[in-house]
Amino acid sequence: MSAEQLAGLSDDLVLGTVLLYLAAMVGFALELAFGRARTNTGATAITVTESGVTESGVTEDVAAGAAKEALAAAGSVAAGASSAALAASKPGEGDGADGVVVRSPEPPSWAPIAGGIGVLLAWLGLAANLGSVITRGLAVGRWPWGNMYEFVVSICLAAVAAFLVTQLRSNVRFLGAFVMVTAALGLGFAVIWLHVPAGPVVPALNSYWIAIHVSAAIVASGLFTVAGVSGILYLIRRDGFSRLPTRADLERVAHRAIVFAFPVWTFAVIAGALWADKAWGRYWGWDPKEIWAFITWIAYAAYLHARATAGWKGRSATVVQLIAFACLLFNLVGVNIFLGGLHSYADVGG
Repeated sequence: MSAEQLAGLSDDLVLGTVLLYLAAMVGFALELAFGRARTNTGATAITVTESGVTESGVTEDVAAGAAKEALAAAGSVAAGASSAALAASKPGEGDGADGVVVRSPEPPSWAPIAGGIGVLLAWLGLAANLGSVITRGLAVGRWPWGNMYEFVVSICLAAVAAFLVTQLRSNVRFLGAFVMVTAALGLGFAVIWLHVPAGPVVPALNSYWIAIHVSAAIVASGLFTVAGVSGILYLIRRDGFSRLPTRADLERVAHRAIVFAFPVWTFAVIAGALWADKAWGRYWGWDPKEIWAFITWIAYAAYLHARATAGWKGRSATVVQLIAFACLLFNLVGVNIFLGGLHSYADVGG
């Protein structure tokens, strides 16, 4: 295939990736919407049926209160352990004098199937995303990270890959809908506002350092994106029963992603300094890109330091990591669009 045909194939694969990611998002969303609701402690949602009251007509607060009264009357649990008993109760348990029945509602059988289809579509989308990057590189005869369009497409690839690899080790399908829509929006942003024709880049980018420095930045950015999505959901998640994952699960995913991504980002900053010395004769010149890469590093270091030494967890730690994520986004996109400097070659104009 000619370079022009490969470039066109790459663009088509990006559009196909968007459709696959959106289809996967629907599958994940269906499982999340119709699966089990849980409390922030991970307990399964309960329903309570009383004489004269339908199951759908009882609110969570009323149901929980009625269940507690029935369990207390029966003497099945102590008052301090009532919530744990409710989570473990089975259909038919908790029958009291008032005819209260506490049970865990089963989700429809198709809900987990929809989630599984979402995983399959996400893998297909990842393959198409990878194909778009490879064909773009073949079309231009270089590493396909020479402008903002190529960089954003690769970050979306890294974010989805980080999610799917994590899914192989632990069940994090609850993040699927949100990671997919983030990747789809990122690709849409790249196609509509950042796209530039395939072509050569400035001489400074014709170096093996682009495979070292930019690759590390892409991997770290993908992991930070997964952590950022988890942090946003943490702040949205309300107390009580919800279809969203528990705050503990969201914080765990975010923390593990950042723990892995931070040293990779550190390596990317160091590799960038070494590349700068080779290209411009100095390791550090306080270029806007360099400044914001360092600010991002400090912000994530503050998050990890606060958790390790000050014992910050929960909302306070999540706010810090989201501030760091905002710094990352401005470094990746805002600096290239709104600020000048030696890294202006990565602007929309490619």
